[in-house]
Amino acid sequence: MDSFTTNSDGKRYLTQNNYLRSRFGGKVIKLSLNAGMSCPNRDGTKGTGGCIYCSPMLSGDFSGNSRLSVTEQLRSQTELLSEKWQSSMYIPYFQAGSNTYAPLDVLKPLYEEALAFGGTVGLTIATRADCISHDMLDYLKELSQRTYLTVELGLQTVHDTTAKYINRCHTYREFLHTYELLKSSGINICVHIINGLPGETIQMMTDTAGQVSLLKPHSVKIHMLHLIKNTPLAEIYEKTPFYLLGREEYINIVCDQIELMPPDTIIERITGDGDRRTLIAPLWTSDKKSVINGIDKELRRRNSRQGINFKSS
Repeated sequence: MDSFTTNSDGKRYLTQNNYLRSRFGGKVIKLSLNAGMSCPNRDGTKGTGGCIYCSPMLSGDFSGNSRLSVTEQLRSQTELLSEKWQSSMYIPYFQAGSNTYAPLDVLKPLYEEALAFGGTVGLTIATRADCISHDMLDYLKELSQRTYLTVELGLQTVHDTTAKYINRCHTYREFLHTYELLKSSGINICVHIINGLPGETIQMMTDTAGQVSLLKPHSVKIHMLHLIKNTPLAEIYEKTPFYLLGREEYINIVCDQIELMPPDTIIERITGDGDRRTLIAPLWTSDKKSVINGIDKELRRRNSRQGINFKSS
């Protein structure tokens, strides 16, 4: 018999589904939105082309249609997902692009429209650490006091050499500055990291998770690098192929990272499935269920769980 108990999902880590069921008393579904936002490393403000791995859809390939209103996107998704899940509770998720990268008088009506949608119990806003103004911070603080708000900050790596290579156009220190502003304002933060970035060693990926764990974020997302068609990274790979992690390597790295995370940090994602129409590699990532099951199996084999190697300082 395992010496570690599992949660109601049968997992050895705190899943988002488990957390939301406990908080809201039932199934909560996230609904991805595309508000047509851009990024400062794409429009010339800080750089052009965006992060070299980012798709032409600004990593919102599975989000809504930006030509539709927020309400229309939400209604369309609830109708589609009703065949899969029976739920009347939703969290609109502004996913594509940097969703605080516009004037507040443009963004506020979009957020409020999402909150007014029937069954909405919270809001998730994906953005960058260099895209939150003082006015936006004040509004987010107010918003967090009346709904379950999560601000998702793309970090990807704590290593500035890698961040420069992928055209991130901000440093880890800049990330930390914004992180502390949000956290001191009582705002939930989800930190997004990517494994398998060009040139990074397993130790570097583990170091990223270790540094993130010390921040004690509300939640984290762990992703494998996807090589997507029509991206600068795809052009680089075609000319000079670089090493991509194998499935078993990735599973072991993620298990190491889960062990480092605080026990009460929500693990929102441990892998991602790229669009099969545009995914070049690694093709094993398209079998998302297999990767998740592999991580579960490895944690059982280790007789391990989230937080076993967490060190608060």
